[in-house]
Order: sequence, then structure tokens, then C-alpha cells
Amino acid sequence: MLSSLFTFLPSKVMRGSHGQMKCPPLHFQPGDQPGMEGAVRRGQGPSRFAVSALGWRARQGCLGDREVGGQWTLLLAQECILSGIMSVNGKKVLHMDRNPYYGGESSSITPLEELYKRFQLLEGPPEAMGRGRDWNVDLIPKFLMANGQLVKMLLYTEVTRYLDFKVVEGSFVYKGGKIYKVPSTETEALASNLMGMFEKRRFRKFLVFVANFDENDPKTFEGVDPQSTSMRDVYRKFDLGQDVIDFTGHALALYRTDDYLDQPCLETINRIKLYSESLARYGKSPYLYPLYGLGELPQGFARLSAIYGGTYMLNKPVDDIIMENGKVVGVKSEGEVARCKQLICDPSYVPDRVRKAGQVIRIICILSHPIKNTNDANSCQIIIPQNQVNRKSDIYVCMISYAHNVAAQGKYIAIASTTVETAEPEKEVEPALELLEPIDQKFVAISDLYEPVDDGSESQVFCSCSYDATTHFETTCNDIKDIYKRMVGSAFDFENMKRRGGKADFCPHRS
Repeated sequence: MLSSLFTFLPSKVMRGSHGQMKCPPLHFQPGDQPGMEGAVRRGQGPSRFAVSALGWRARQGCLGDREVGGQWTLLLAQECILSGIMSVNGKKVLHMDRNPYYGGESSSITPLEELYKRFQLLEGPPEAMGRGRDWNVDLIPKFLMANGQLVKMLLYTEVTRYLDFKVVEGSFVYKGGKIYKVPSTETEALASNLMGMFEKRRFRKFLVFVANFDENDPKTFEGVDPQSTSMRDVYRKFDLGQDVIDFTGHALALYRTDDYLDQPCLETINRIKLYSESLARYGKSPYLYPLYGLGELPQGFARLSAIYGGTYMLNKPVDDIIMENGKVVGVKSEGEVARCKQLICDPSYVPDRVRKAGQVIRIICILSHPIKNTNDANSCQIIIPQNQVNRKSDIYVCMISYAHNVAAQGKYIAIASTTVETAEPEKEVEPALELLEPIDQKFVAISDLYEPVDDGSESQVFCSCSYDATTHFETTCNDIKDIYKRMVGSAFDFENMKRRGGKADFCPHRS
């Protein structure tokens, strides 16, 4: 890991070989932060970056007082992962964000006073919350699957050089008002209190089948056709009961609803294998979490983009997206125009190109204790399957703490989230909140979910989907890969993303 902080300050401009604006990284030790006028994401993490919140135009003339030529791939707001990937692929990237910080909706808020202001709690945090600067609170909670797609992106692009992770201490599932550790191995299945003795044996046989399954070796199919046999029929083959089906589909395969039951079983089997492989990598749970919060992720990819010639402009409003003959040709900001051939953005920048697909409620809870029945874990995930609480979609809880440098000493942050199904969203997450009592402070956010109305092939405007209620990044990575394929015309290839040079180290903390 890099011990120093990296800051991109608008003090000096370099011209790259293709004329891109570059800003040289400045190194300084933690605690020696220089004064930053209107600065953005201050903190103590190994990858903290800062860019002037005044925007680059005034000091660097990045856009100047005229239209800028060239063929940019232009990104707006939170699409930091794609900006890093496109820069590595040789694209000339300009990344504009109306916010004075990286990450948009996926940022981490610090200090704690800012979180209170964001949710219009004017009284501010009490003294019992500790120093405000000790807090980095995620607006959208997510964990990384240890063997999942985002970790592969981090490894292959070597963004892991700028981040530090810890293994999440446990994964739990809700049944009958109580929570239980999710069994994902033969040994855990036999020891689990989730099932009776005969159910354990049947579930063990199912796990052995999944572990041995190879879609390229018909000898491992055991009479199952992965392309036509439904997952419901696979469960029936092993005579698994409804409770086992619930935690298998929702806590192992991580489905949000039961729609998967009547679909071909191949994807579900691969999802369960991913969970088991992720668990096997580091133990305790299949999940990882970055120290100092999820806001470190977009900053890491921002640095990657800058290294490969990308230009970042924070606190830069977008006044208009310029179209000619149905195709995007530029973005107008404060009287200036950045010309581009392709544009990537989140739904907030193109409200006329998205449709509402639902709502999600997230409740951030500050606690002074670990969650009960989790062995006093400093971090964990809890999934409440839909059938356990008579819903159509699952309820999720993810909890991190002071051990991850996101809260004051002795404090915990738990976030409950679910897809809204009724006119009373807060009541929908009550089963989760009951697990967290007593709660020191709650912050309630209800957000609309949007999805693009077209694939962007005609307009070359590629819009991402809103973040869903899940507590992992697999659905987000699927969206990233889908946008990539629509932009470049070929599927995302992890091997092609490997950066020049040696292999990055990736050794998360286990305690």
C-alpha cells in the first residue's frame, strides 16, 4: 500500500503526448495536508485525493473561454469506474461532476456534521458521537465479493495500490425473527441451526453437487440440464424445504426476488459457486470493505484515469447536452463547450432519457453496540428473505464500524435498505430496524430508481442505472460491463484490463 496521500491540485499543467491536460501528483504524508481552497474530500485514508472545488477552468484554462476541440469520451458525475477503464483503453477522457467531491451518490460523507446537514437535522450531532472528522458515512452501502467482478477490476487495473480493505466478519440470514450464520460449506451445513438433521444432509448433497458442477463437463450434471432445467426443479431434485430455498436463493445466490426459480439453473449455480469461492479466499465471509468508506473506490479509479491522461473537473455544473442530428456532440458548462463523441452519465443528467423503475429506501443508523447474535462482529451483512416477512423483495442490512475508520471509537453504522412496495416505506424495513435496537440516530432516504429508455447506440449517450437496494456490487458491475459493450461493440474482457507492469498486491486485513 502507498503510505502517502495523493493530491491533484490545479497548480501546474502538463501536455501529454496526445495533447491531454495532465496534472502531476503531489505526495505528502498523512497529517500534512496543505490548505485547499474550497477543498473536497478531506480525510486520513491512504488514497485520499483532493481537487479544487472551484473547478479547473479558472486556474488551468482546461476549457478556456472557447470551445475545446478533440474527441473526448465525456463522463458526468459518478461514473468513475468507467472513466478509469476507458482511460486505460486509450480513450481521451474528460470527467465533469457538479459536486465538489468524487463519487456522486456512492460517496462517503465527512465530517459527521455534513451528514446531519444533508438530512436537515439542524441541531447537529451530540458530543457523544465523538469528533466529526472521525466519520465517513456511505450514502449507498455496498460490500465487495472477494472473488467478484469489482475486485477483479481493481486487481487488473491495479487500483488496489491506492486502497486498503478488511474482510467483513460475518454473513447472516433472517428466519423466524432470529438471525443465523449463512452456511455455505459442507461443514457449516452440518453444524447450522437453520436446518434439522435430515435437511442438513440433503443440503450438504446439494452443496457437493454445486461445488463439483462444471458447465463444460456433462459428467457433473447429474441429470440436470443447465440450459433448460429450472432452479425450482433442482431444489426439488434434492428435496430441499422452503426455508433452505429461501436462504440459498437470497443469501447465497443473492437474488432480490423469487423470479429466478423458473429460469434455467446455470446462473444460480454459478452465483452460489461465486459465493463459496469468495468465502474460501479469506474466510469469515465472502465480503470485503475498504477502509475509510466506499468513497475511496471512485477516488482510486479517478487516480487511475488521471495517470492515463484523464482530466477531472469537480464542482462543474452541466448546463446543456448538445445534440446534432440525434447524436451527442458536446456538453455546455458556464458558457463553455467540451466537444465529445460519446457521453456517459447517471440518470440525473438526462431525465428525458430515463424511466422510473421503482424506489428504494435506505435508513442509516448510528449505533453504540454491535448487532445482537452476530458474535459481536464489527462488520456483517444480514439478508431478510422476502418470504420471511411476506414481501416481494428482500430487506438488507450491512454494518461497519470504527474498525474500518468510518466512525468514532466504539460506534457502529448499520444501513437497512429495500425496494419500496407500499405507501409506507419506513414500515417496510421495521423487521431490520428491530434487529438494530437501540438506535442512537436514524437518517432516512427514499430514492427513485431509474433506468435508461434506450441503449444509447443512436445518440451515443450511455446512461447508467440507479443503485439498487442490494448490499453488493455485482449488479453495478453488470451495468458497467453492459455500458462498456454498448460503447465499444465488444464484451468486457478482464484480461485486457491488466495494466502495464507488475501484479498488484491484494491482502485485506482479517481482523
